[in-house]
Amino acid sequence: MKSICGKWFRQAAITAAVVLPLCGQPVFAERIKDLASIQGVRNNQLIGYGIVVGLDNTGDQTTQTPMTTQALGNMLSQMGVNLTTDQATKLQLKNVAAVLITATIPPFAKPGQPIDVTVSSMGNAKSLRGGTLVMTQLKGADGQVYAIAQGNVLVGGVGASSGGSKVTVNHLSAGRIPGGATIERSVPTGVGQGGFIYYELATTDFGTAQNVVDAVNKAMGAGTAQAVDGRRIAVRAPDDMDARVSFLGRIDNLEVNPVLGMAKVVINPRTGSVVMNQKVTLDSCAVAHGSLSVVVDAAQPLQGQGADIQVKQDNGSLMNVKAGANLASVVKALNALGANPLDLLAILQAMKAAGALRADLEVI
Repeated sequence: MKSICGKWFRQAAITAAVVLPLCGQPVFAERIKDLASIQGVRNNQLIGYGIVVGLDNTGDQTTQTPMTTQALGNMLSQMGVNLTTDQATKLQLKNVAAVLITATIPPFAKPGQPIDVTVSSMGNAKSLRGGTLVMTQLKGADGQVYAIAQGNVLVGGVGASSGGSKVTVNHLSAGRIPGGATIERSVPTGVGQGGFIYYELATTDFGTAQNVVDAVNKAMGAGTAQAVDGRRIAVRAPDDMDARVSFLGRIDNLEVNPVLGMAKVVINPRTGSVVMNQKVTLDSCAVAHGSLSVVVDAAQPLQGQGADIQVKQDNGSLMNVKAGANLASVVKALNALGANPLDLLAILQAMKAAGALRADLEVI
C-alpha cells in the first residue's frame, strides 16, 4: 500500500507540474467570424417618409407642422379623394403624425423577406402609441425603392396627463414594427473577386492578421491565405458556389488568438467615464490635485445686502503614485488618489503629458 501511494503522489506531482504552467497563461481564442468580416458582405440602410394614423389625440398639431396635412392630402388624392387647398389647410388631425421610417437590409436578403423598421416622429406628436403606419416606400441611397413598410407601431413607453400634470415612462415619440417591411428588390452582393475571398479585420493589427493566415493555412492547406496588409487577408476559395459556402463556413469557425492592441485609455468628459485596457501601465510619479468650489447663498438676503458668495479651494497635498505593471495595480494606484471621475480625467491627461501614463489617451 505504501509503494502504491508513493507512486500515486509522484504521478500527481508530475501532472500538476505540467498543468500549472498552462493554467497560468490563459489563452482567449476567438473565431475568425468574430474578428473579421468578408469584404462585400454588408448591410444597406433604407429610409422613408410616411404618416401614422389612429392616434388618440396625441398626433401632430397641424398648424405647426403643415407637412402632415400635405402628406395626408397627397395620400387621399391617390385614393380618389381630392381636397382643395383651402380644405387641406383647415384640417385639424390630432390622430395623425408625420414620421420617418428607417430600416436595414441584411446581406443576401431576397424579395418577400420581412425586416424590422423603426418609426420616429418628425413633428410635435405627443405619442405614437396605438398608431398604425400607412403603406410607405423605403428607398436606398440610390433613390430606388427596396421595401414597403406598413403595420402597427409598438411603443415601449406609456404616458398620462391631467390637470396640468404629466407622467411619462420611457420614450413615446419612436417605436418599432417587427417584420413591418417587405423587401421588394434585392441588393446584389458579391463574394470574392477572381477566385479570392477577402477578410477584413475589425481592427488593424499585423499580429492578428498573421495569426489568421496561419490558422487558415494550417486547416485548409499551405498557400490558401495570405495577408495583404494589417487589415485585409486574401483567401483562395473554390470556384463552385456550393463548395465555396462550405469552405467559408469552415473558415468562419476557426479559432485564432488575437493580439491585444496598444495600451489605451478612453475618457468621456461629458459623462466622466474612464475605461482602460489591460495593457495600461504607470510609472512612478507625484500628483497634487486641488479642487475649487463656488458657493452662492441667496436665501433671504438682508435688505440692502446681496447674496452671500464664497469661494473655497482645497489645496491637495502632493501624493506619491506607485508604478503599476498591470491593470490591477494601476487601478489601485489611481484609487489611492481619492479623486472623483471628473478630477481623474484631468489627472490622467496630466500623467500622459508628464510621460507617467504608458498608454494612448483618447477623448470621445
